[in-house]
Amino acid sequence: MKILVAADGSTYTKRMLAYLAAHDEWLGPQHEYTVVHTVAAVPPRAAAALDKEILKSHYDEEAEKVFKPIRTFFTKQRIQASYVSKVGNAADVIASTADKGKFDLLVMGSHGHSSLANLVMGSVVTKVLAHCSTPVLLVR
Repeated sequence: MKILVAADGSTYTKRMLAYLAAHDEWLGPQHEYTVVHTVAAVPPRAAAALDKEILKSHYDEEAEKVFKPIRTFFTKQRIQASYVSKVGNAADVIASTADKGKFDLLVMGSHGHSSLANLVMGSVVTKVLAHCSTPVLLVR
């Protein structure tokens, strides 16, 4: 099974990884994993004033803060994963990546670092569910 793991480094990302670890049907070498993280774009006026290499370095560093503990998790589980970071709106990037990558399953936490727009689910989750045709496993 081809599984996309959406991660933002929040407590809910950690809960989602713990859930995967506790359920053999979702975590194992029989699956192909890709971890996606979306970095918020620097405002256009600020980005225009920055050197492109500095801006790229900023985006890479922000993504690595999220990926580092997830890499450790997958290494401990003896599982290979691919890591993709993109700049933009989290909901749009996650839904687009899931659909374009033809993933069998999208796994994500119910809330993240963004403000909590809903009491039950985060606003990113709500938008992903509305725009993604890939099945979603939502871990609360």
